[in-house]
Amino acid sequence: MLAAERRDHLLDLLAREGKVVAKDVAAALGISEDSVRRDLRDLAAEGRCQRVYGGALPVSPAVVDYRARQTVAPDGKRKVAAVAAGLVRPGGAVILDGGTTALAVAQALPQDLDCTVITHSPTIAAALLDHPAAEIFLLGGRIFKHSAVACGAAAVEAAQNVSADLCLLGVTGVHPEAGLTTGDAEEAAMKRALAARAADTYVLASSEKIGTASRFRVLPWEEITGLITDAPQNDPVIEELRARDIEILPTD
Repeated sequence: MLAAERRDHLLDLLAREGKVVAKDVAAALGISEDSVRRDLRDLAAEGRCQRVYGGALPVSPAVVDYRARQTVAPDGKRKVAAVAAGLVRPGGAVILDGGTTALAVAQALPQDLDCTVITHSPTIAAALLDHPAAEIFLLGGRIFKHSAVACGAAAVEAAQNVSADLCLLGVTGVHPEAGLTTGDAEEAAMKRALAARAADTYVLASSEKIGTASRFRVLPWEEITGLITDAPQNDPVIEELRARDIEILPTD
């Protein structure tokens, strides 16, 4: 089998099974594990898979820059945002993560809702300026332009001095084995700091993120309250998560 054919085979496996185990592929094709790993390295360099120990997982399309992400699955994000916005209670305090799905949540909040929104995203804060009853608390720090959010030591320290009823958290990958992931280490640390300051944490995950992975883990499954997604309820990943007693809030 030619290298191009092997790589097509690996991509097909990723699409069908949600992962590639190098030793299993090597045994099935009668080639060395080194050949499979080399192919996976090449695919990862092209941004077509996320390498993990022993193989690879599908790469998340949500690792592109902020402007490009605005055109990825906008309908799914709006559906997720509508459910998430319904969790914000009058008089409550919500920590709202950055990103395009979180922006959709801000836009979905009733304009007359009396609440406190804590965020590290200038974009989110600006979107809520026309919500007269909403108190906006902006956490500062170094701006990570890829996601238009504040990250780093100053932002994490600021997060440690707030608390809320609810945290609505964005991630770029949702995978049963890799967990909840994102593409930047400092952004992952900031997300952990935010989630730690809320009584309940729900993850915002439009369907294109389900079954994919990025490089840095955000949280283990046991530290979230639930997952909000527009993915089909019979999706194998969703079924596996439900079997683990993870609360799934569907959009339909």
